[in-house]
Amino acid sequence: MTSSSRQQVKILDCTLRDGGYYTSWDFDSQLVQDYLQAMAALNVGYVEVGFRSLQNSGFKGAFAYSTDAFLQSLTIPSELNHKIGVMVNGYELSDPPTQRHVLERLFLPKSESPVSLVRIACHIHELESCLPATHWLHEQGYRVGVNIMQVSDCSPEKISGLAKQVADYPVDVLYFADSMGSLQAEQTQKIVDALRENWAGELGIHTHDNMCMALGNTLSAVESGVTWVDCTVTGMGRGPGNLQTEYAVLALEKHLDCEASNPTKLLGLIREHFSSLKNQYGWGTNPYYYLAGEYGIHPSYVQEMLADRRYSEEDILAVLEHLKIEGGKKFNLGTLEAARHFYSGLPRGQWNPKSEIENREVLILGTGPGVSKYRQALEAFVSKHRPFVIALNTQQNIDENLIDVRAACHPVRLLADCQEHRKLSQPLVTPASMLPEDVKQELKGKELLDFGISVDTDVFEFNDYFCILPSSLVLAYALAIATSGHASRILLAGFDGYDADDPRRKEIDRLFQLYAMAPNSLEVLAITPTRYEIPVQSVYAYEIKI
Repeated sequence: MTSSSRQQVKILDCTLRDGGYYTSWDFDSQLVQDYLQAMAALNVGYVEVGFRSLQNSGFKGAFAYSTDAFLQSLTIPSELNHKIGVMVNGYELSDPPTQRHVLERLFLPKSESPVSLVRIACHIHELESCLPATHWLHEQGYRVGVNIMQVSDCSPEKISGLAKQVADYPVDVLYFADSMGSLQAEQTQKIVDALRENWAGELGIHTHDNMCMALGNTLSAVESGVTWVDCTVTGMGRGPGNLQTEYAVLALEKHLDCEASNPTKLLGLIREHFSSLKNQYGWGTNPYYYLAGEYGIHPSYVQEMLADRRYSEEDILAVLEHLKIEGGKKFNLGTLEAARHFYSGLPRGQWNPKSEIENREVLILGTGPGVSKYRQALEAFVSKHRPFVIALNTQQNIDENLIDVRAACHPVRLLADCQEHRKLSQPLVTPASMLPEDVKQELKGKELLDFGISVDTDVFEFNDYFCILPSSLVLAYALAIATSGHASRILLAGFDGYDADDPRRKEIDRLFQLYAMAPNSLEVLAITPTRYEIPVQSVYAYEIKI
């Protein structure tokens, strides 16, 4: 065994602080009471109850501020005396001229506060400017921790240099966080070794579970000499979550810095409170978080996409592939929205839809249940009136012989459907010359009609060989094909629509509004039931002359 066998490990549970990202730091009072009792029974080293902050934008619950007055209103078990901690985000302390003023507003002397431990969470670029705050906190009587985030991509020399900076200040424990959830055991050991070159004090680790490695990396860190370990009940925390407290206390039992640890109340806490919360908010790893960890992408990108029903499975995968190339270590909502649309640069294509569509009605077949339900009427309509029929993706709920072309523009959806497309007889309209090479290879041998695409916010533009669209939705692409082809009008079937509270409903309605306002747009008419805000007629009425 290494030094971990000679040093006892402190568990720091930060459930209310990290879990607050889901609940806006607003927790049920009974849950809080049961939680504190469970932590007392576990005899944890510290309970980090929340943030200490001056930020006040939007409603956040009490644990976003964890004021002394609020903490004194809680019934904190005596076993947790001198074990309460709070965290301050480094950006609130990184301005040297205002740092002392901020600290004085945030903290009373330790003798007047229930808090014993203050941790400062710093990005690497904030570390130098935040470190002087440790002098003030130490003078007030607090134990001080510094958490350095996103160190996994740093060289050993860089990491060692960061430790040297910290060594000049009164810091009790130096933490590193696996912010992207991308560390492996060997990397974890190398980071510990690099920190140890210039840091002789206690070390801590905060792991994320993107790749199901939170426990493994923690154990590896402990074997390398780390003595402080972060965890949360059921792993509650942003995205894939953290090391689970229930696993940590079992796996680290022989290392724990306490006389006895009783998990009974913890298991009851999970049953009574956290199982339902986990079902409600859905933290925990999945294949998307795994890929984010593998690619070094901030897990908040995945969390935001999973919470937004506009993002299909292929959307999420495509965004992750995009961020893998473009970089996604720092979360930004604008980057996320741009990545969703995939295509960038000048559009290009080689097929002009006028050759097939000019002066004809175009019928676009969606993937809603309306196509199957009204199949007989739709087939009769197509056979009688001979519109140009565009089926979206691999939709097969109508006689294949009545479909003229298929349209698809989503790279990941295309990749998933390549085998099916090769079996289907119809030509495929797609931005062929703009597709990734792996998709082109998978479609080799398929007849492709190359119609280019570009995405620009709130823009519909129709050209002979390409279009500019407000989004990369295949519906927008099909509308553009019909319009660039100078169709007489556009009919829709199988666009049943999403429920009113589904954000995709508003997105599609907005798409139709933008199309209607675009120069050269055509009449759009649904002939099967739809919830969208477009005119509707009945496919059955076309059996008589209208």
